[in-house]
Amino acid sequence: MNKNIVILGTQWGDEGKGKIVDCLSSDSSYVVRYQGGHNAGHTLVVDGKKIILHLIPSGLLHDNIIGIISNGVVVSPSELIKEIKMLETHNISVNKRLFISNSSPLILQYHIEMDIAREKKLGISALGTTGRGIGPAYEDKIARRALRIGDLKDEKTLSMRLEKIVSYYNHQLVSFYKHKPVDYKIILRDLLPTIDIIYDMIKDTTSILQKAIKDKKKIVFEGAQGSFLDIDHGTYPYVTSSNSTIGGVITGTGVGPKNLDYILGVTKAYSTRVGYGPFPTELFDNIDKHFSNKGHEFGSTTGRKRRTGWLDTVSLCRSVYINSLSGLCLTKLDVLDGLNEIKVCIAYKNIHTAEIISYPDINEWENIIPIYETYPGWTRKTLGIKKIKDLPYEARNYINRIEEITQIPIDIISTGPDRSDIILVRDIFY
Repeated sequence: MNKNIVILGTQWGDEGKGKIVDCLSSDSSYVVRYQGGHNAGHTLVVDGKKIILHLIPSGLLHDNIIGIISNGVVVSPSELIKEIKMLETHNISVNKRLFISNSSPLILQYHIEMDIAREKKLGISALGTTGRGIGPAYEDKIARRALRIGDLKDEKTLSMRLEKIVSYYNHQLVSFYKHKPVDYKIILRDLLPTIDIIYDMIKDTTSILQKAIKDKKKIVFEGAQGSFLDIDHGTYPYVTSSNSTIGGVITGTGVGPKNLDYILGVTKAYSTRVGYGPFPTELFDNIDKHFSNKGHEFGSTTGRKRRTGWLDTVSLCRSVYINSLSGLCLTKLDVLDGLNEIKVCIAYKNIHTAEIISYPDINEWENIIPIYETYPGWTRKTLGIKKIKDLPYEARNYINRIEEITQIPIDIISTGPDRSDIILVRDIFY
């Protein structure tokens, strides 16, 4: 029996993890966010209503779930409270069901201003960040100057430390970036009201999870972004500031690897990427328009149009390896409905040497082109189909080929945006 399941992205994020977390957590006890911040956006459609979560674990839409924001997550108190209030408008209360690690670093206004100022100064060389202050907040963590959630419980010390950090940031913002300064008194004024709201949520979440594992409770660990946005294993420097691969679960929660029973990698039936960076299978034709329009490929956090391309199994196989994946979840299969043919990237080739490359070195990306296999498409709709045997033959053939290439099973298939549009090929809890 698999008690503890990790759900993470195998591409560049936006794979549809939130819906899968929502689906699998209905029979669980805890759902844990372990890295990232409110730069992540998990979109769920429940009874036709769209709910977008950025910080709060997706599983909290079920009233039997306890949600945990663990130490690997950087937290904006103001954004967290906005999210709590948004859920309340949907009659979803997080009272006594949401806990935040006392070690989670804070994101405050100076982080956001620094993020914006840097991107502006980089100009055409900008990294394409979300401008939410995520990178600067993680920098503070590594530089050991971060304010953390637990610091909110001591107002006097918080005020003194905040004044020093703001002075440090203003020196850079004004002198180097020619940017407006921030006022620590305003930041403190805006921060203080949030403390009362989240005070009782601040806990030692590692101890909570340790007890849950001892009590044999089911836990779902919810990743943000995707494997190739990982700070170590992604397409650097066009990456996020945290470990979105499997290691982030361990360091971001305090749960050891022997307590992870099953690792589910979520992949779209095609590929997308937001922002800059290598994207070997990128399309610029009518297929791109098809994916964008039918797949609603616009970022839930920024609203930016996502770049689209054919499924890249070279990268997918690497993701299987670096994450030790147990199985795959294939999402947005229905977006392929109606295409005459479907392509799958099975290898990379160097355009100068014609050499087949297993995986590019950091400086080789611009010199590679994808090698494709082509398969017939299908005209019959897969949208909303609940059993794999009811899928068109061509769709099943496509699924089988992905399993052959990756050498792991596709255990879940998503055939539409609603939480009920799911094919559970295998119950991964057993």
